Amino acid sequence: MYGIQSRWKLEGTVLRYYGLRNRPNMFKNTVQLTKKQKAIVEKLPCELTNSEISVLNPLVGIQIVKIERKRVIPSDLDSARFCTTCIANDFMIPGIEFDAEGRCPICQSEDVTKKLKSIVPIMNTFPRSKTSRFDVAVFYTGGKDSTYLLYYLSKVLKLRVLALTWEIPYMSECAKKSIENAKQLLDSVEFISRRISDTDLKKIYNKLYALSENTCACPSLAYVLFYPELVINKVPYFVAGNEPAQMLGLYFNHMAPQIAYTFPQNKALNFLLNIGRALTLHPPLKKGQFHTLATMKQLAYGDSKLKNLMGYSNPLVYNICEAIKEVPDILAPLKRAIRSSSRSGNIPAFVQVDLDEICGGVYAWRKIKDTIVCECGWVAPEELDKGLHTSCKIEKCKEHSQFVRFYHMRSTMIPFSALEIAIASRSNTLSKEDALAELKASLGFSLDEVPECAIMREYFES
Repeated sequence: MYGIQSRWKLEGTVLRYYGLRNRPNMFKNTVQLTKKQKAIVEKLPCELTNSEISVLNPLVGIQIVKIERKRVIPSDLDSARFCTTCIANDFMIPGIEFDAEGRCPICQSEDVTKKLKSIVPIMNTFPRSKTSRFDVAVFYTGGKDSTYLLYYLSKVLKLRVLALTWEIPYMSECAKKSIENAKQLLDSVEFISRRISDTDLKKIYNKLYALSENTCACPSLAYVLFYPELVINKVPYFVAGNEPAQMLGLYFNHMAPQIAYTFPQNKALNFLLNIGRALTLHPPLKKGQFHTLATMKQLAYGDSKLKNLMGYSNPLVYNICEAIKEVPDILAPLKRAIRSSSRSGNIPAFVQVDLDEICGGVYAWRKIKDTIVCECGWVAPEELDKGLHTSCKIEKCKEHSQFVRFYHMRSTMIPFSALEIAIASRSNTLSKEDALAELKASLGFSLDEVPECAIMREYFES
């Protein structure tokens, strides 16, 4: 008797894979079926005649297998198979494959991805601005990464920093304390915070929950709130605080192709882009300004059709954009700021600090925490082993919803935290032992609903 291999799912005339395949098939996740193949596949599981096996021949052994050869997907971490090199396993990433040496695709791709650091330009030093009170701006959450970035920019580089905080209803107590301590200890930083009215935010959250089964809108909604502020203050650089594992996760989630990581250095593409700007009487874009406009226009007007056609859509951002439409007035200041900054060339450049490089080669979480506790008064979460996403008290809810949707093949998006902790353990940002401890104690990879989901719903359903 034959059946469809685990993690392959018939969708119309396509067989789609929900997982992460070995190289070189890592992103070959769809197979187009002929009418005859589709008719046979729709009958599975069943016995097949020789003629039917002949029709399905290209699929037999991979997508179509004998029932006894179907992979069993584990239902808990204890029964999972782990990569021999990193913390990746087939419970938190169901459908992940392993090569003959037991390595996952993330580790198999180390040579290919070692230079894929950021999809926005990398800058580790910044000039002092002659046209603004600020040299740089940072979206500051009170979490580990944004606090370290704030420390580096203000205390190490001694820049004038504008720190922007969106007061989400789920901000953790440790993040709130960290922000207040930073205000006392970082003299060259000016802090601005914004909150969205409960009425408007609940409209957005209700829609987002219906689409994503969680309400996480960071940092996208913060960009909507603060971009006009950056333009008004003529801030030359907006610095992202994403750690390396987060940026590389976009590649493994098939949301950013390799060219996206090299675009900032591609002089030919940037030249062609600026020819188009000149023809429409707009000033040429400097490094990082294209990425700013692309990010803000996506939030204001929706996802790029070309990007979707190429198969690099980001369902996370798409759902946020759809949810924001529930409060259309919130986009009006953003659209005005996009138009005025594009015409004037006064566009804050979206750039990334290479956290590995400024830390001497490896952005080691334990070392980072010691530094920001001492220098910024950072307050660690109660879960001391936690390194991922330390500023939100319902982070487990986002992880849980992404995991359950992917596990049950309702979403093609691999849970971001699953990729990030695997990449971090591969690159020695944290040890495999520490990663396992965090995975068991602090992350939301569970088929049973986590308590944080009730906290989330309590806010927007009230």
